[in-house]
This record gives sequence, structure tokens and C-alpha cells, in this order.
Amino acid sequence: MEALQNDIVRIGQLELRFLVSEVGATVFEFTVPSRARVPAAHHHRDADEFLYGLEGTLTVIVDGQTREIRAGDAIFIPRGAVHHHENLHDDTAKVLASMTPGTIGRRYFEEIAEVVNVPGKPDLAKAGEIMLRHGLIPA
Repeated sequence: MEALQNDIVRIGQLELRFLVSEVGATVFEFTVPSRARVPAAHHHRDADEFLYGLEGTLTVIVDGQTREIRAGDAIFIPRGAVHHHENLHDDTAKVLASMTPGTIGRRYFEEIAEVVNVPGKPDLAKAGEIMLRHGLIPA
């Protein structure tokens, strides 16, 4: 089944294609172009995160430990673990991301997109407020 346009949220160069956005879980394909700007290090107050590599290589730093996630690799990021994602490689990286429960849902990413996808510099204070309201704590 092909994604409908409204299933996709773009934040800068990042693309999220939502498969599930429910109270119990949020699941999306997360596409990160080479050297794209990515979210700052943070942790989740109420949600665990699981990433499964689909293509390319995504560098994931969890509590200071660096892992390279390639197609077929997986990583579990428990709530409270400080983490950060980046693509340091030449190819686009894509992972399947799942957060349980779904406390960090599609609406969070839509709100962040409204702040980031503007001419000039985004309002970091507003982005921080959105993060905190949805249970993401900047590191």
C-alpha cells in the first residue's frame, strides 16, 4: 500500500511516514538524508523507542554509546535514556521507528514541523515548550 500524502510529515529535510498513531503506539518510517539536521539529544519521559534499520546507515547515540543501524539491525531505547540520531554517511538512511505507548504521536511532529519549517531560524524556545508538553526532555 502506498502512503497517502497526508501520512507524511516533513521536518526540515527529515521525512516521517506514519503507519500507526494511536494511544498504544506510534509507528513511522523515518527517512534521514545524508548529513541532514536532526533533533537535539533528548530523552522520553513516558515512552520507549525501538528502531529497525531499513536502508542506509543511521548513527544512534544512546547514553554516550554509539551504534550504527543498518538494514536488519535493531536497537531498543528505553524511556529515560538520552539519545540522538544522525546520518553521517553519504546515502539516505531509513528506519522503522516505534514508540510505546503512543504518547509521542503524529501531533508532536506536526507541531515541531510548524516551528522548524520557517524561513530563517526556528524559535527554539517554542520548540522546547512543544517537546516538554509531549514528554521529550532536552539533554
